[in-house]
Amino acid sequence: MSTLISLLPYFKAMHVVFVVTWFAGLFYLPRLFVYHAVTNDQISIDRFKVMERRLYLIMTLGAALAALFGSLMIWLAPGYLEMGWLKAKLGLVALLIGYHGWCRALVMTFARDANTHSQSWYRWFNEAPSVLLIAIVILAVVKPL
Repeated sequence: MSTLISLLPYFKAMHVVFVVTWFAGLFYLPRLFVYHAVTNDQISIDRFKVMERRLYLIMTLGAALAALFGSLMIWLAPGYLEMGWLKAKLGLVALLIGYHGWCRALVMTFARDANTHSQSWYRWFNEAPSVLLIAIVILAVVKPL
């Protein structure tokens, strides 16, 4: 087991890499929605659909790999699950996964040309991952609980 424990810093590094990948998509996809919501020409609409679909796939891969490496860390050090900061962090991650799913629904809505939200709504929607990121990083670094 001690050999496996020595892998913990590598799992942590990979977890951070894929969290960054995931958040890059969570920040950029709703920004694409802002621009897509006001676009009228078919060439641009079709381009946004392709960009949104591809970005969603990339950010989903980032989310899955972040979850994999996070799970491996917990598997190697299950005592962390007793810590309040990790329980709170995982609760916020659950909200983030819900937001990710909501993004999927919006990608599909745009794909069907059925969007009903304004660019202003998407600008507000785009702020949620920032708030969650700040809270998650504070919990992971400061460990206040």
